[in-house]
Amino acid sequence: QVQLVESGGGSVQSGGSLTLSCTASGYTTSTYCMGWFRQAPGKEREGVAAIHRGGVTSYADSVKGRFTISQDNAKNTLYLQMSSLKPEDTAMYFCAAGEIYSTGGRCMRIASWGQGTQVTVSS
Repeated sequence: QVQLVESGGGSVQSGGSLTLSCTASGYTTSTYCMGWFRQAPGKEREGVAAIHRGGVTSYADSVKGRFTISQDNAKNTLYLQMSSLKPEDTAMYFCAAGEIYSTGGRCMRIASWGQGTQVTVSS
């Protein structure tokens, strides 16, 4: 099973930037995608960005043009570069390893979750 550890969260002002990192260990051949998800208080967890192990990426409409997902295979690390942050981006952010990358660009059948890192954007 893949073990995931996120870091890089924090508090920023609206318009600021943050980069989240997720270090992975224990990859299996069934890991087809990695994804970033977020959950705000009182809301359901939602997918933010996903990357197929071949490098194809996808984004939620709410973050397109502002967030970039990438992976460094040599370092076994997943990144989420976030810019032009808005208060509505405030949430706990989780990285995940999934077994299905859907035709719609979603990382699904999540096998492992990280513990989460908090991002708070103030206006």
